[in-house]
Amino acid sequence: MGQHADAGGRTALGIELGSTRIKAVLIGPDHAPLAVGSSDWENQLVDGVWTYSLDAVWSGVQQSVAALAEDLRERHGVGLESVGALGVSAMMHGYLAFDAGGALLAPFRTWRNTNTGRAAERLSAEFGVNIPHRWSVAHLYHAILDGEEHVARLDHLTTLAGYVHWQLTGERVLGIGDASGMVPIDGATGGYDAAMLARFDELAAEAGVELTLAEVLPEIAVAGRQAGALTQAGARLLDPSGRLRPGVPLCPPEGDAGTGMVATNSVAPRTGNVSAGTSIFAMVVLERELGRPHRELDLVTTPAGDPVAMVHCNNGASELDAWAGLFTEFARAMGAEADPSAVFGALFRAALTGARDGGGMLAYNYLSGEPITGFHEGRPLFLRSPDSRLDLGSFMRTHLYASLATLRIGMDVLQKAEGVRLDRMFAHGGLFKTAGVGQRFLAAAIDTPVSVGDVAGEGGAWGIAVLAAFAAARAPERSLSDYLDTEVFAGAGLETVDPDPADVAGFDAFMQRYVDGLPVERAAVEHVGPAQRGGIG
Repeated sequence: MGQHADAGGRTALGIELGSTRIKAVLIGPDHAPLAVGSSDWENQLVDGVWTYSLDAVWSGVQQSVAALAEDLRERHGVGLESVGALGVSAMMHGYLAFDAGGALLAPFRTWRNTNTGRAAERLSAEFGVNIPHRWSVAHLYHAILDGEEHVARLDHLTTLAGYVHWQLTGERVLGIGDASGMVPIDGATGGYDAAMLARFDELAAEAGVELTLAEVLPEIAVAGRQAGALTQAGARLLDPSGRLRPGVPLCPPEGDAGTGMVATNSVAPRTGNVSAGTSIFAMVVLERELGRPHRELDLVTTPAGDPVAMVHCNNGASELDAWAGLFTEFARAMGAEADPSAVFGALFRAALTGARDGGGMLAYNYLSGEPITGFHEGRPLFLRSPDSRLDLGSFMRTHLYASLATLRIGMDVLQKAEGVRLDRMFAHGGLFKTAGVGQRFLAAAIDTPVSVGDVAGEGGAWGIAVLAAFAAARAPERSLSDYLDTEVFAGAGLETVDPDPADVAGFDAFMQRYVDGLPVERAAVEHVGPAQRGGIG
């Protein structure tokens, strides 16, 4: 096993910076994980902006790599001195702006911020495509419209994955999937849409700002290409102990949506995947262009550059986590030894016994704004009709349904308004860890077979490690889809659930109630302000 730790092209290290966890995975020649490491982190609401500090980025990355090195030592008796290839992935979109000296000009603005509505609406109208609130170009135009002084000093704009890759290699480059969440991509050229770049420059000039957008964006690279090598300084950023050697080739950095597609082998047309964590989103690979723009759908690409319709919901499983935490606290108050994962499993399984339509209960999981339904802020909300029976099963089914409801609204546009067909949908993330629950409810929500299994083993960190291995293979004639089918997923075990007609009917009934109740959620936003921190004792 000693060769695995320093085996040239035979290993690949993937690092992904997700919303709540930074994870590192080392894979071997068969793409199976050899070691893993992770660290937790949380976004902060600072002056009304959801952000993470750059210090937290590097301390989290270093902790994750150190934990991986320890795991490798314990499992295989070797140290982490070198790897064959490396890749970085992170939350897509957002705004990381730097001056010519490499200094950060404004706190990192994550995908979670929804204060860019005016900018997003204007750009959508000018470009003729949907520009979501969280896209980098919307954040930049928002800063221009607000007259933020730092814009005059802007030299380089990137995403979180692009930033980390730049620090590791010195290369200002971005994988095409992540880049497609900065500015729309021209499918014919594989570059940023030139007409939109030019129009943006005109809009900026109208607002009194002279800039050339093309000059501040990262270079675009597709999967399979090498995108720089680990420098001495980059190696020290990953491993301050100095054991990790420089020179490792890196693949293009990608967004977590793209690595989720790789991790679920859903990069071919008529396939898709749903990732459920802090946010929840679906990626569906298209056979053809959509008939018209839809504000519920974002058009991005796979890491290979193929067109994808994305349904992105800001609010996913966080409110479920909060309720599970409450039940865990109650169990401990009763003297039970309550492991959070066991509580989660028990609550999810209870949902299977609940009324198929939620039994007259209704919930909104909006901790933050939700652009698909037109909310700039959120208020988590649970309510029920007076004649509903408050039982645990229906309560939990309602909250699970609520975590999928906004996704369903977007998928209705894709499947019903645009007639997009899906052969299979893969599901991954914490919502699907309890066997047969989240998977069954998602199948009902989108009326499509849903598969889970070992394909998504270690999630996006594994996905970016696979992309690093693909780039290291130096096989430009091979497509990413072919590589995944023949080299990575051959013989992978999958568990597929077909939609149950009774569940489909129940979810439809819940959705009718959910849409009808949206004015209640809006009233909560308008009339219930944030609580005082810590409450009043």
